[in-house]
Amino acid sequence: MNIYLLDGKDMTSREKAYRIIEQAMNFPDWFGHNLDALADCLGDLPAANTAIVFVNTDALADHLGSYADKVLNCFRQLSDECGFLWIEKA
Repeated sequence: MNIYLLDGKDMTSREKAYRIIEQAMNFPDWFGHNLDALADCLGDLPAANTAIVFVNTDALADHLGSYADKVLNCFRQLSDECGFLWIEKA
């Protein structure tokens, strides 16, 4: 199983958040550092073998404001649609 750990405390800007997500999840070079590209890459994950653990979501909200909800909602929605395991901790 592929387990990806993402930490919101390190995501102090949108740009840094996308870089951290890209590196931690081994996204392809074409990853575009936006919500559409995030959704595309999450949709390509092998659902049966993938778990994503996102910690310190409160810190993400502190850093990104309302944009943090958009990022987290992308993970939530794609988890529901694609079936990978999604764990979220404030």
